[in-house]
Amino acid sequence: MSTPFGRSRTPVNAYRMVGVETGVVTGSPHQLVAMLFEGFMDAVAQARGALAQGHLEAKGKAIGRAVRIIEEGLKAGLDVQGGGQLAVDLRDLYDYVTLRLTQANLRNDAKLLEECRSLIEPLQSAWVSIGPQVAEARK
Repeated sequence: MSTPFGRSRTPVNAYRMVGVETGVVTGSPHQLVAMLFEGFMDAVAQARGALAQGHLEAKGKAIGRAVRIIEEGLKAGLDVQGGGQLAVDLRDLYDYVTLRLTQANLRNDAKLLEECRSLIEPLQSAWVSIGPQVAEARK
């Protein structure tokens, strides 16, 4: 069930939204970055699905969301001065992913979307894998 104002008003979507808002308010910096990675993967999957179904407007919106997550979330959170070469390399990777997402949108190219997913997935996996160590260090 969808409304003219965006998301459908089903209990599942309401629960998801409350979960996201709660996670942002109560999450540690590590959890917030994990949420950004998850949101990016979700947006790319939505873009791929929309492209496969020929829903170009939905594809464009999903790619726009993925770009915003990269630019305003992951990249904006980097400390290039204090983070050394790793931060510089991540910034460059995020710039490349943003470029490829833009090209995927312009060309309606699912292979480029897959490339972006495959570039970010190892970062997401590594980030999730250090979660227990981060949690332990916070105690």
